[in-house]
Amino acid sequence: MRWPLQALLALAAGLAQAASLAWPGSGQPLWWLQLVSLAVLARLVRPMANAATGGAVSWQRGALIGGVFATAWLSGTFWWLFISMHAYGGLPAPLAVAAVLGLAAFLASYYAAALALFCRLAPVHKAGAALLFGALWLLAELARGIWWTGFPWGAGGYAHVDGPLAVLARYVGVYGVGAVAAVLAMGAVQLRPADLRRGRLWAWLLAMAGVLALATVGRFCAVNLCHTPSQPPPPPLSLELLQGNIPQDEKFQPGSGVPVALQWYAQALRDAKADLVVAPETAIPLLPQQLIPGYLEGLQQRYAQGPQAALVGIPLGDETLGYTNSVRGMGPSTPGGQAEPYRYDKHHLVPFGEFIPPFFKWFTAMMDIPLGDFNRGAVGQPSFAWKGQRIAPNICYEDLFGEELGARFIDPAQAPTVFVNFSNIGWFGDSLAIDQHLHISRMRALEFERPMVRATNTGATAIIDHRGMVTHQLERHTRGVLRGEVQGRGLSAPTGWAITPYAWWVARWGLWPLWALGGLALVAALLAQGVRRARGG
Repeated sequence: MRWPLQALLALAAGLAQAASLAWPGSGQPLWWLQLVSLAVLARLVRPMANAATGGAVSWQRGALIGGVFATAWLSGTFWWLFISMHAYGGLPAPLAVAAVLGLAAFLASYYAAALALFCRLAPVHKAGAALLFGALWLLAELARGIWWTGFPWGAGGYAHVDGPLAVLARYVGVYGVGAVAAVLAMGAVQLRPADLRRGRLWAWLLAMAGVLALATVGRFCAVNLCHTPSQPPPPPLSLELLQGNIPQDEKFQPGSGVPVALQWYAQALRDAKADLVVAPETAIPLLPQQLIPGYLEGLQQRYAQGPQAALVGIPLGDETLGYTNSVRGMGPSTPGGQAEPYRYDKHHLVPFGEFIPPFFKWFTAMMDIPLGDFNRGAVGQPSFAWKGQRIAPNICYEDLFGEELGARFIDPAQAPTVFVNFSNIGWFGDSLAIDQHLHISRMRALEFERPMVRATNTGATAIIDHRGMVTHQLERHTRGVLRGEVQGRGLSAPTGWAITPYAWWVARWGLWPLWALGGLALVAALLAQGVRRARGG
């Protein structure tokens, strides 16, 4: 196959992978499309003839194919960064386009390196090729999610939040799901008509069906059947999630968005009737010392009287100590509540948004966005204890980093029972960023089997149960209150059932087990190549 056609197919497959994460129009993930896009990529780097018969793809060509595929996929996934830089930041359109493509191309280099290695090693055995392809895909995804502070938005596993592979999330997390998808894709493209006649196709399908069946039974047992609660679970929490829908170009303007936000959120917080009220990231867009006297004290006094509590997004700090993107908790000072105001400080900050990387001040100076260098909160901060639940906040794209949320599960007796995400996706307009972020939160619910509650400025404000299903959602880009209930998980289970396998190992070792698996597969491929060369193959 000639290079122009290969490049075109890689480009189309990369765009299909982006679309599989949230289909334009419906916003729904399409797991089968993600598998198809990976299968096209696998076919491009694994021709029908293997290395032994001279049909291998060179490592240089593999790198080019991987780079084109991943650049198309990633730029097609987070193209909405253009909106924040151009529409709200005032960056000239050509520079904003170049910035998005430059970021996508930089991150695509991990996948280019992975496919270059795959083609260089050129495994002869079909099972070995499938396993190596999955391992290298896994290593590339891990590198993108961790190096240079990490930007794992759009990882391939998120397309499977509604698919059959979703049952694996509680064991191996989103990166493991993506690796299994890569193994399946490479395995599928290597099947031939002769394999069908020899029964190999049925053996392959039967093996995959068995894996999925065992995973499905395991998850069903863990969630529904295989343990008897040691005590009656606490009653569900009633919720009111506030969505102010403050226009992003007005949100921090003292003559428009700021007074509207202060008035609307204060009124909604005063009028709330639910057990827990949640206002999104920077719902109060000023520091406490910048507010009119008595504003914050009045809200705290209202909740100090009980029997309700509130979690509110607000920046905290001062010029001397530094600033944080934070959540303030308000509730009665009783044994079941918080004696001191609860505080959660965002740990995983957004590059260029909440801190400016070295040597890039020239870039941020070109945009009219309220940027700054924030202080980081600690990993594994305490949960907000309220009405028998342990409520764990996370802010904005912190819910991409399951390994950091997992640090709170090191002690099952103190593990969160409910996650709450505080976000403002208004920076990205009415784009697929909203749907993509919703599916990211759903994947965290699947990994930890904990509900995820989302309070946002413009959407998606939603309640997600422990099975990753959206049970309540407010209409986007409207000002309103979402009312519903959430049932926390883990309080009434015996210790052995209180957390998922993924939560158990990620709390102790982070993502190192996945790095080790990918590395072992790579070492095995290197050794196998050495043996082939020694035999003259």
